[in-house]
Amino acid sequence: MGRTRARRTVGALAAAVSLVALSACGSGSGEAEGKITLTVATFSDFGYKPLIEEYKRTHPDVVIKERISQFDQHHNQLSTQVASGSGAADVVAIEEGYLPRFRAVKDKFVNLADHGANDRRGEYLDWKWQQATLGTSDFVMGYGTDVGSLAVCYRKDLFAKAGLPTDRAAVSALWPTWDAYFATGDRFRSKVKGKAWFDSSGNIFTAMMNQTEFGFFDAKDQYIGETNPKVKEFFEATARATAAGQSANLQPFSQQWNTGIKLGRMATMTCPAWMTGLIKTAAGDSAAGSWDIAAVPGGGGNWGGSFLTVPKQGKHVKEAAELANFLTSAASQKKIFTSPVGALPSLVPVLDDPEVQGAQQDWFSHAPTGKIFAASARSLKPNYRGTKDQQARIPFGNALQLVEQGKADPEAAWNKAVAEAAKNLR
Repeated sequence: MGRTRARRTVGALAAAVSLVALSACGSGSGEAEGKITLTVATFSDFGYKPLIEEYKRTHPDVVIKERISQFDQHHNQLSTQVASGSGAADVVAIEEGYLPRFRAVKDKFVNLADHGANDRRGEYLDWKWQQATLGTSDFVMGYGTDVGSLAVCYRKDLFAKAGLPTDRAAVSALWPTWDAYFATGDRFRSKVKGKAWFDSSGNIFTAMMNQTEFGFFDAKDQYIGETNPKVKEFFEATARATAAGQSANLQPFSQQWNTGIKLGRMATMTCPAWMTGLIKTAAGDSAAGSWDIAAVPGGGGNWGGSFLTVPKQGKHVKEAAELANFLTSAASQKKIFTSPVGALPSLVPVLDDPEVQGAQQDWFSHAPTGKIFAASARSLKPNYRGTKDQQARIPFGNALQLVEQGKADPEAAWNKAVAEAAKNLR
């Protein structure tokens, strides 16, 4: 259930969930005699409720509470709690986009290697494990939960109207590269009036950047956003397509965006595994069979995914580490994937499981989502995030919005993004 600043997947989801979430106090509070209390803090429904009930049956001496907040609120509160040394839950989810922020204070978190985490190294996708270890061999920051491997969701009816193929294999063949994707967008726009090619320039740029090994920062955590040719290449390509009218100019994860999906205002959307549920909810039952899922341009990619961490300030770090291990086990990840939450596992044995490989989404024209998203997860390389990645990334998304609004051309938008990012990083 990964999402960074641009990925407000929890904007509508967690807002509703948070209304019914338990507002538990700090870790270990309210303990009954002879029992310990553990609190698990997440930023959306991770699908843990049935797993927690299962865990409690085999651990009758443990009381477990869930604390669910909105995405940014959750991570900002954790920053405050870590700085003050109190108030954090015993087990805390951190989204991969926020992980670099807490990498700088990893001494405030339990090294899960001390609790046997390295025994699970072989289970994880290599790149997911590298994220969890922060590039070291002796420190494990968290147990990986899900991954947000990329695909493209598309409207078959709009493709047919444009004279484009509708079969997912043929659609995937249309765009081996992002240049081919944008060229197909020009072709679509020439045939279908009043419809956009994609929903948001920010979402396209995010997907492209998430395919790079290094984006805004290098391996030494030095800012390279202005000099990395991939950043400028992807920004300019997205901005040109936007200026040409390919974007529906919708603010991602807003009510306007939901309405745009329902009304079929765009033909394609970059689509990490967790996005399928949002599209289905926004479009409604009447759109069943209109959408399908194809491969993402550029081969592989990830957008989102989280980790369960254990802050040192908790009273019961050993028990918390055991719970985090259980919630991210192969059995647990498979149960979550096959539940309505549907989060894609980050463990190789689960991705290879016949039930996962055979999974399909009937609403998306019976798309074999298990195979599509598992293949994408396997083909990507790790995407390094600097400790100040968000401060650098935000201005580029804002600049693309200016192009969408007709307030800047691609060149002016690039110059503004570069200047604002430099200002943010001073």
